[in-house]
Amino acid sequence: MSQLFGTTLREAPSGAETPGYQLLLRGAFIRQLGQGIFAYLPLAWRVMRRIEDIMREEMDAAGGVELSMPVVQPAEIWKRSGRYESVGPEMARFSDRRDRPVVLAMTNEEVVAMLAESEIQSWRQLPKLVYQIQLKFRDDPRPRAGLIRAREFTMKDAYSLDRDDAGLDLQYKRLRQAYDEIFRRCELPVIAVAADVGMMGGTEAHEFMYLNPLGEDTIVLCDSCGYAQNRQVARAGRPVIDATEQSRPLERVETPDTPTIASLSDFLGIEQTRTAKVVFMATDDGRFVVAVVRGDMQLNETKLANLLHAAELRPMRTEEIESIGCVAGYASPIGVGDRATVVVDEVVAESRNLVAGANEEGWHLRNVNVGRDFTPDVVADITAAEEGQPCIDCGAPLRTERSVEVGNIFKLGTRYTSLLGAAYLAEDGTEHPIVMGSYGIGTGRLFACIAEEHRDERGVRWPAALAPFAACLCVIGDEGFAALDGVVGVLESAGLDVLVDDRGERPGVQFADAELIGSPVLLTVSRRSLESGGVEARLRSAEGRDSTIVPVADLATWVAGRVGDRRLTPVRPRSDG
Repeated sequence: MSQLFGTTLREAPSGAETPGYQLLLRGAFIRQLGQGIFAYLPLAWRVMRRIEDIMREEMDAAGGVELSMPVVQPAEIWKRSGRYESVGPEMARFSDRRDRPVVLAMTNEEVVAMLAESEIQSWRQLPKLVYQIQLKFRDDPRPRAGLIRAREFTMKDAYSLDRDDAGLDLQYKRLRQAYDEIFRRCELPVIAVAADVGMMGGTEAHEFMYLNPLGEDTIVLCDSCGYAQNRQVARAGRPVIDATEQSRPLERVETPDTPTIASLSDFLGIEQTRTAKVVFMATDDGRFVVAVVRGDMQLNETKLANLLHAAELRPMRTEEIESIGCVAGYASPIGVGDRATVVVDEVVAESRNLVAGANEEGWHLRNVNVGRDFTPDVVADITAAEEGQPCIDCGAPLRTERSVEVGNIFKLGTRYTSLLGAAYLAEDGTEHPIVMGSYGIGTGRLFACIAEEHRDERGVRWPAALAPFAACLCVIGDEGFAALDGVVGVLESAGLDVLVDDRGERPGVQFADAELIGSPVLLTVSRRSLESGGVEARLRSAEGRDSTIVPVADLATWVAGRVGDRRLTPVRPRSDG
């Protein structure tokens, strides 16, 4: 321990938001150098290497081969795919000394497509699966929770190349199984949920979610049938609407000081389900959008953006709202005309006689009906699924959970290969674009989530396969130091790595640091333990601090029986079944 680089702390620095992050700082695992930028100290680096070795084993078993691609990439290839313009400022752009534009790549679909264009010519060379573990940079505007949301991070990214969709389906299934095994071996409970494809594009995506309140994602779950989707794309069953209700005449009503749905509902003495809510958005290419949802529901911006094929949405400014003839807080799409795209949720379109704004401050309209009073440009599901709503598959109540995304997989199809010229000749001599998939795991985020999952008030309790050392050995007094070489020799000869506290600190300090670091086995050699017959041994667990005396000759067997074989061995290739 005297040779380690890093000093344990009794208290976490101010600003460390989550318990796991606080323990990683206190245990001298990581240090923050800037906003969202961290150094991994030796203890953390040993854990990271073990996580990465598990990833390599499972990726190799899935048929993958490891390579390395550049972080700094010519902007030209990102322009060819269209993502140079569509990706926001989170991608770092700059010019080299010859004034050529380059980027710090956050992912490598473009590079893989370019490599495929040069390296693959025939159907006989497919399928392929390549992967790397690489440091990346994403200029996130809101880094938080330590490594959970960092700007510089380590990522395992993989890419499959196939002849057709059937081949992609097979590799997608195989990689989903590989990811399940990676997370199982890392002892992090995750669930796979359907997700939005986002900036990656493609036809299908799944995210691997760690359920934890510190997460920024919300997933929608049904305990009855197993429905699981990110709230960005989740659908709920439609509420029951009275199909027999007849349309009534439009009525203008004075509603002073009612700019919100809640205040309007209270003033008129009606349920929020009887109101229509207008949300004003603008797309990244300058289009104005008037979205209409029922008053008790929330707009799902991801659904709206996908519907409009917009890379980004932002709230419209007051002057922009006024320019299309509307008044914020008292708005409706009536009279908007072609000054904005009007998108109406399916529930609003089916409802009758709702209350909506009159586009005049202090006034609303009763009995607004879609189709009679205004004609929408688009009718679609644009609301967010909520807790308690019926499941769209079985009708049981839905529940929502906060979660952290630790991995994702995407069916990209020919999104990148068709643009970058990656094609192959089929058996009949015809040319076809290569079909791609993309698969990522944030290794730094995974490391942080494991610390959040396996901890107590004393420190991190690392799973045996991931711990920086199999055992931490506290050495007390001259008698302990005299016996040290023999104890360490027995452990190391059995292939067990041990961290020796040779600092000569007081026993209380040594014990506290050993628990903070969190190796699965804690050992103490002292005059008292030797007089009792050997080394005092106990597990770093949440079940208490009971210890036993183990003879030195039996120590390696005792430790190995608790931590297993920490030497990672090849995994048999995974079958297609």
